[in-house]
Amino acid sequence: MELGWLLWGTAVLLLLHVLMELSPAVNFAVRIGFYCLLCLVLAAAACLLVNGGRTVKNMRIIRAVVRTFKYFFGLRFEVKGLENFKVEGPAIIVSNHQSILDMMGLMEVLPDNCVQVGKKELMYTGTVGLIIYLGGVIFINRKSTSSAKMVMSEVAKTMVADNVKVWVYPEGTRNCTGDLLPFKKGAFHLAVQAQVPVIPVVYSSFTTFYNPKTKLFTSGKIKVEILPPIETKGLTSDDVTELTDRCFSTMRETLFRLSGRPS
Repeated sequence: MELGWLLWGTAVLLLLHVLMELSPAVNFAVRIGFYCLLCLVLAAAACLLVNGGRTVKNMRIIRAVVRTFKYFFGLRFEVKGLENFKVEGPAIIVSNHQSILDMMGLMEVLPDNCVQVGKKELMYTGTVGLIIYLGGVIFINRKSTSSAKMVMSEVAKTMVADNVKVWVYPEGTRNCTGDLLPFKKGAFHLAVQAQVPVIPVVYSSFTTFYNPKTKLFTSGKIKVEILPPIETKGLTSDDVTELTDRCFSTMRETLFRLSGRPS
């Protein structure tokens, strides 16, 4: 009986391997499925066993586990500017947001005492949603302006009181086009309100090795650059638009440079 199951298992794995070689769609589905399975089994199990549930402390565990995923998927990270995270006190970190794979990029550089802010809908995105929930991510309801503002106001107080950094995706949604979507101003209002610096983080485009529309998912290299902090001391709400535009322009120029695209 055991030999029979072993033979059947081997046959299924061989068939999957052949199909992955012949069909990009099958290759994409299997790799994404494996990614989600790793998230569920490894990171979630570690968080529940060590800390017993939802807490920011889980981010250290998630970071250690997810950093190993790159070896399974043949992804290489080239990181520059980590010293720019070494600012005294809290800060707002903003980065471009491309795909479900962003979690691997995030954990590759995530500093200690850093919590993410994300839209409430992310809680319902399967295994990745479970992981970020267990990691203590702060969720906001973007459909309710008053609720979002209230949450962000509390985030500003907590950030200063607990000396933590907050990671925000200012595009507001995933964008795998190789360019940036216009930035929402919430992160920059938060930085000005708390009078803390903004630290831009830029990941090179994934389009050469990952594209859900064409079912492309192969190995590749991701360049990451942490840019110098942008100070907000003395700025007011009247300066938020200029701060947002400045950060957008700097990050877009960096994205094109890292991705080998003309400006």
